[in-house]
Amino acid sequence: MCTDSNSGTSTVTRVITTGNRVGGVASVGNDVFVVHISTLQEVRVYDSVTSRLQRRIRVPGLTHAYDLAVCTINQCLYVPDQDNGVIHRVELSGLNAVTKWSVDRHPAGVSVNTEHNLLVVSVSECRLQVFTTHGTLLQHITLPVDIDGPRYAIQLPNNQLVVSNVNSISAQLCLVGMYGQLLSVYEEKRSSVGKMRAPRGIAVDRRSNILLADMSNNRLLVFDQSLSRAQVMSVYVEGGLNSPRSLWYDQLQGRLFIGECDEEGRVIVIDNVSDFFSACTS
Repeated sequence: MCTDSNSGTSTVTRVITTGNRVGGVASVGNDVFVVHISTLQEVRVYDSVTSRLQRRIRVPGLTHAYDLAVCTINQCLYVPDQDNGVIHRVELSGLNAVTKWSVDRHPAGVSVNTEHNLLVVSVSECRLQVFTTHGTLLQHITLPVDIDGPRYAIQLPNNQLVVSNVNSISAQLCLVGMYGQLLSVYEEKRSSVGKMRAPRGIAVDRRSNILLADMSNNRLLVFDQSLSRAQVMSVYVEGGLNSPRSLWYDQLQGRLFIGECDEEGRVIVIDNVSDFFSACTS
C-alpha cells in the first residue's frame, strides 16, 4: 500500500502478473494495455480491477518495445518498435487496425503532449520528434550535447520537457525547452535521495510534479517541476519494487501504474493518488 498524507488513508495496491518483462504500460478506463520487451507482436489488455487478461491485440512485426502510450482524444495506442525504427499506431475501436510510420533510429520512450500529438525519444539520434496522430512530422527537437543517452520524455503543462538520460558519466533528469535548450538538471549532490541508477519512465500529475522510475535502484522518485526538490515515493508491495521501468498516471481516476521489467513482469496498480508528493511517506 501507499499512504496518502493528505487524507491519512491507505490506498489499495493491486498486482497484475504478466509473466514477461514489461516494456510499457498505459490505460483507458479499466483497460490496462501492456507491451513486453520481447517479440510477442502483441499488446495485452488487462482489467485494472480484477487483474485478469481480457484480450490480445495483434501488432504484426513488432519486436522490442520499451514503452507504450494512449491518446484518448484520438482513440489509439502508440507502440515504438526499437529494432525496426517505426511507430505502430493501433485503433482502439473496431478491429484494432494497425498502421505504422518510420521515425529516428532506436525509438524508446513515447508520450502524448498537451496538443495530443506524439512525442518520440530517439536514443541513437539524441533528439525528440513530434508527430501528428497519423504520422506527419511536425518538429525535430535536437537535445543539448549533455544529453547523449535520452530514454524517456514528457511535456509539462508549461510546454517544457522533462527528459531522463543515461550517458557514459552519469544518470540525469533534465528540464529542456521546446527548442532543445537545457534549462535545468537534477543535482543529486544537493538532495537526500542520492544517486540515480538507470532512470527510465516519467509521469506528471495535475500539479506538474514529476514521477521518475529509478529502475536499478528499485524505487520511484518525485520531483517538483523545477527539479529543485526530490523525494522517494514509498510503495508497499509484496517483494518490493523490482526493476520499475514504465509509468502511467491516469489523472482523471487518480490511478498510478508501475510496469516492472524483471522476469515476473508485474504491473502494480495504485488507486487514490491525488498527487505524487502527497503519496510520499518519507
